Amino acid sequence: MSKRLLLLFSGDVCLALFAAYSGSLLGFGRVLTNGAGYVLSWKQAAFFLAMMIFASYLAEFYSVESTTKRVILLKSMMIFTISMFTLAFFYIMAPSFMAGRMLNVVSAAFFCALQFFWHLSFNALLQISRFASKVLVVGTGPLANKIGGVITDGSKGKHVLQGYYRCSNEPVEVPFEAIVKNGDGLRAAVQKEKAHKIVISVSDRRGTLPVDDILHCKFSGIEVVDAPSFYEEMTGKLLIENLRPSWFIFSDGFRITPALKFFKRASDIFFAVMGLLLSAPLMPFIILAIKADSRGPVLFRQVRVGEKERQFTIYKFRTMCAGAEKGTGAVWASENDPRVTRVGQFLRKSRLDEIMQLFNVLKGDMSFVGPRPERPEFVKELKKVIPYYSERHFVRPGLTGWAQVRFPYGASIEDAIEKLRYDLYYVKNMSFFLDLYIILETVKVILFERGSR
Repeated sequence: MSKRLLLLFSGDVCLALFAAYSGSLLGFGRVLTNGAGYVLSWKQAAFFLAMMIFASYLAEFYSVESTTKRVILLKSMMIFTISMFTLAFFYIMAPSFMAGRMLNVVSAAFFCALQFFWHLSFNALLQISRFASKVLVVGTGPLANKIGGVITDGSKGKHVLQGYYRCSNEPVEVPFEAIVKNGDGLRAAVQKEKAHKIVISVSDRRGTLPVDDILHCKFSGIEVVDAPSFYEEMTGKLLIENLRPSWFIFSDGFRITPALKFFKRASDIFFAVMGLLLSAPLMPFIILAIKADSRGPVLFRQVRVGEKERQFTIYKFRTMCAGAEKGTGAVWASENDPRVTRVGQFLRKSRLDEIMQLFNVLKGDMSFVGPRPERPEFVKELKKVIPYYSERHFVRPGLTGWAQVRFPYGASIEDAIEKLRYDLYYVKNMSFFLDLYIILETVKVILFERGSR
């Protein structure tokens, strides 16, 4: 979690607690937190806090990006609506965790009003350039141009591009007006531009880098980072075209310890069992809908490539007409695919067609979170054209994954390359907390029907 996101989140936590107790004061004229006949207990305040933060998360209030007053207002209204539904539900199901109905309404409304002004002020601060980290990109070639684009288009106010420093024998693929003067060396350019960070983005470092100046800047407190690491930090994916095997060997991450494997497998079993229990009442209706809509079997079986490139059979509820690939063989799914049935469209949008893969998770063929498994025909093709594609198979494939919550449905080699950037980021940074974050993001993907075909 970035410092800015942590600040934004911490502000909401404080405001939610303040709104809970202020609502008690406004509604009842007093705040009692212990003894008989209390108005608001610490347990009820904590539950109110959890509901407000969950509603804010669903409304994507933690994307940490500059936005308009109107969008912030609409999100605040969405948070109030979501919180009313969730608080009403738990008021019936778990009344001991809830305060009075009127108190919930008053506190939620007060929180949304405070949150609106807090997020509006926070986004205004992001527009002030002096709060951003000033970055000088060392290099002027294609890699430097890519890094510059990431800073200007995707930094969300965290960084501001000061310019490009040209090294000898480096091609120029960046705007000439953005190249800083290098007559007095890199050290002088950094001082003139008042840079806080240097990103090394030259295509070929041999004999071109001003090593002495870079060392001086490093020891002077200027942050020095290479382009792949900066790209990973900014985008949540890896720059696979510019990675060498040595980067994988010496970089942090890619450490899958026995303890991590144990906890991941334990969480897989827990989430799979919970998922099957929650979805069991829906299965008879899904089966009846599939049978009534089209001829063919209810379940669809397909061979996929799993951990260590072992093949296994994946299970899904059928969403296409029976024998959809009989005459064509393995083909990518397309948008508005005519092979998809009417019920299949709904199942794909809601992700209900993938419920049966929970059995694959229990069997150990899949994990709850991981890179999505591909078909052997596609894997054979992709390994020929995409560098490091096989490295995604060092972990179990997942029911959901980092690429699934960050990128739309992939249906081409170009999409597979983009998804691999996210998959390798996940393999590098795999942890229990990242898995939990992906699961929460998957809830939003399902609710808002993103990225399905």
